[in-house]
Amino acid sequence: MTALDLSSPVAVVGTGTMGQGIAQVALVAGHPVRLYDTLPGRAREAADAIGARLDRLVEKERLTGADRDAARARLLPAEDLPELADCVLVVEAVLERLDVKQDLFRALEGIVADDCLLATNTSSLSVTAIGGALRNPGRFVGLHFFNPAPLLPLVEVVSGFATDVSSATRAFETARAWGKTPVACADTPGFIVNRIARPFYAEAFAVHEAQVADPATIDAVLCESGGFRMGAFELTDLIGQDVNESVTQSVWQSFFQDVRFTPSLAQRRLVESGRLGRKTGHGWYDHGEGAERPEPDTADKRQPPAYVVAEGDLGPASELLEVIREAGIPVRDEGDDDQGASLLLPSGGRLVLADGQTAGEYRDFVYFDLALDYRTAGRIALSASQDTSPQVLDEAIGLFQALGKQVSVIGDVPGMIVARTVARIIDLAHDAVAKGVATEEDIDTAMRLGVNYPLGPFEWSRRLGRTWAYVLLDDLHRRDPSGRYAPSLALYRHAHASDSREGTS
Repeated sequence: MTALDLSSPVAVVGTGTMGQGIAQVALVAGHPVRLYDTLPGRAREAADAIGARLDRLVEKERLTGADRDAARARLLPAEDLPELADCVLVVEAVLERLDVKQDLFRALEGIVADDCLLATNTSSLSVTAIGGALRNPGRFVGLHFFNPAPLLPLVEVVSGFATDVSSATRAFETARAWGKTPVACADTPGFIVNRIARPFYAEAFAVHEAQVADPATIDAVLCESGGFRMGAFELTDLIGQDVNESVTQSVWQSFFQDVRFTPSLAQRRLVESGRLGRKTGHGWYDHGEGAERPEPDTADKRQPPAYVVAEGDLGPASELLEVIREAGIPVRDEGDDDQGASLLLPSGGRLVLADGQTAGEYRDFVYFDLALDYRTAGRIALSASQDTSPQVLDEAIGLFQALGKQVSVIGDVPGMIVARTVARIIDLAHDAVAKGVATEEDIDTAMRLGVNYPLGPFEWSRRLGRTWAYVLLDDLHRRDPSGRYAPSLALYRHAHASDSREGTS
């Protein structure tokens, strides 16, 4: 099954920001496009707005004047639904209400031809439920674009329970022909991106609610250590707290209030108070005119240790040893140690990579967080208990400062910030593949392109080792037995398969 012929007309119903964006994508690809909105005059206004954006593309030399004029000639506002009768594809981008969408597609089914592809851009509703209102749900599919649709490459092509393979394939190939990067997805709450991205927000909020770090510090660690483009607090202020929480609530309810997707009470309070982010001038941060962004907690200068002793295999943090040597700090290698992989400091304290345990369980342990790249990371988070020796903590801070890092000391929280976030993302990704939601490749593509993650979940998993996420989450689950951190059966099987092949138990 190939993409739709570019000479065939495509319709977009709903002329808000997303509807206009999808129409522009189809228009620039070469289709005649019909715009329809239930409010009189809105389709004409949307056509004018799209025309103005085409003018800007010409100014930026991304579109020729001739192509702009041809595209404008192909764009037609429609006053009534019957004007869409000859369209080969209708994409809706209307209010996120099941009854509204179902009523629309029932009406369209009586107007368009039997082979017309019907698509929803819903981000939170069930594609299966919307299509269930149709006489022929086999031609119904989800085409979830990301905002702004003309700029962001990802499109989730969602097959409902009754969607024909041929319909999904035609939608997939059409999105590709429009210059997008499509990924195939089964109809599951949140699809790929909004399902697997939940821990990115949830774990940042949980660390904040535990009062071990403030939003500015958590955001800085996620970006400067984890390599994420934006921190969870800054990003949800940009998205809108009401929008982000609505998606979280939808996924949580759709999974029958699965504890892994539990919404944040702190975010709920923000929404209730009307602090929705940039659009209201205040969210997690103050966005008012002249407001200063709070600075992350950053440790004052400390002296580095005279040396460190490497005990055991640091695993994902093994590159630290070479970075420490390059900074002129001697590294002594003592091989394996019965206390596990760590860096022994001259004071007798130990530096340990975040593993789901707490510093308070051991004498003079300081945990350090996961980094995307320990050589280039600009910031490292350390976690210590109230009983940790000040000398041990000073040496740990001084060591990372000697490597050119800013250091943020947070409270004694298992899994810290980046490590617990990445582990949970990896777990949800494995669970999604095991349940037939999408392939590993499509999930990695979706998370990199849809939310700009530095690595896809399976890229993280391969880099960190097959057992890393399972061990960390299992440790976390022992300390928080609510079920939130219980590793999925899929992740258990993944880790266990590795053990079997390596001949260990």
